[in-house]
Amino acid sequence: MTAAGRRRLVLAGSITGAAIVALDGTVLTVAQPSMQRELHATFAQVQWTSTAYLIAVAGLLVLAGRLGDRYGHQRVFAAGVLGFAASSAGIGLAPGVGWVIALRAVQGVSGALLQPATLGMLRAAYPADRLALPIALRTSAIGLAAAAGPVAGGALTAHLGWRAVFFLTVAPAVAVGAAALLVRLPQPPTDRAPGLDLPGAGLLAAALACLVHALVGIPDRGWSAVTAFGLLAAALLGAAFVRHERRTARPLLPPRMLRSATVGSALGVLLTASAAVFGTLFLGTYYLQEVLLLDPLGSALRALPLAVAMVLAAPASAGLMRRHGPRRTVVAGALLVTLGVLLASRLDQGSPTAVVCGCFLLLGTGFGTVMVTATAVLVRDASVADAGVAGGLQQTAMNVGPVLGVAAATTLTAGRPLTAAMGPALLALAAAAAAGALLALRLPASSGRAEEPAEAAPATTAVEV
Repeated sequence: MTAAGRRRLVLAGSITGAAIVALDGTVLTVAQPSMQRELHATFAQVQWTSTAYLIAVAGLLVLAGRLGDRYGHQRVFAAGVLGFAASSAGIGLAPGVGWVIALRAVQGVSGALLQPATLGMLRAAYPADRLALPIALRTSAIGLAAAAGPVAGGALTAHLGWRAVFFLTVAPAVAVGAAALLVRLPQPPTDRAPGLDLPGAGLLAAALACLVHALVGIPDRGWSAVTAFGLLAAALLGAAFVRHERRTARPLLPPRMLRSATVGSALGVLLTASAAVFGTLFLGTYYLQEVLLLDPLGSALRALPLAVAMVLAAPASAGLMRRHGPRRTVVAGALLVTLGVLLASRLDQGSPTAVVCGCFLLLGTGFGTVMVTATAVLVRDASVADAGVAGGLQQTAMNVGPVLGVAAATTLTAGRPLTAAMGPALLALAAAAAAGALLALRLPASSGRAEEPAEAAPATTAVEV
């Protein structure tokens, strides 16, 4: 098989895996009310169908990335995508809500395995200076899947019931997983990744699990003792992780990556931008339905420009990055996000539809640009041997950021009428997006990379799909 053919297979696998996860996340929200009624579940139990997944995936992303570096991204990707398919089918057959929660946790583990692998595969298959476009196509697929999810989920739930929603991704997941197992693709020879730092991985997973659990509970229980304890535990475990990483001979996070201003800035931009966008989307949904008194379909149509703009901005940002460099491109994207949030902070009951759609258009354009460019910089900056860890860190930022944004939006509007509280809350989210623009000033000015392994002869260790 030619190098171009291998890369097409890698890109197809990466896009399909990322889109499956995005589609599953959006269709679930549509299916939850019907699931609650049929399974006679409480509201708290239904919430745990989302929380169990988030805790599992956020806690294991970096370890999963290191597993891919160590044992091959193709194997880890295949295990993740097939596990995702099996757990999805299991949820569709689950007899009770307890089974759904447990299988959603299994699905989170599977998602953690496959998500960093989708980026690790691209890093190993493409030269560093050609990574932007594959990552852009992957991002566009995520945007398309996220936009199609509520429509597909609503249609399936209405005509076939909520269980049909979980069978939606089974066939494509099985197909791409089988391809990953059957088609053995070589990767360029590289230094073998270091051994697994299981104590460090355990500390990081526990810290992130406590953080996510504390944050996702804020919209419902506010700043309770459980929230405070979770945040304190996350801080203590995080400090223990940092101490361990400094002392161990083979740390989970490579020292070069920890010292890199590029890595830190890229992660910071992804975290702040995703927090600002999803916090604004959370408040915007309530604004559309409680202030403008729109039904769910009308609300979805007005928010649709966000997904459309994200899909279109992703490939365009690859060209902008090549022409103007990562720094200018990410700064521009973060400023568009900031402008979109600021415009949203001025919305009221009399705001015309064009202005409302314009807010979401700015958010989608800026977020698509930031996501593609910052991800490309982050993955490109890592060596091939550490590409999985880089992908795990990127996915961690993209999972924690939205939870943080929603928690901040909830906290800043708690106990006050939405019309009075939304403006100040959105100003705070705009400040977060602006902080991301400042962080982006530390990114490289040009998109080139000095060192890059050349196309090499096939090796015996197969990784990519």
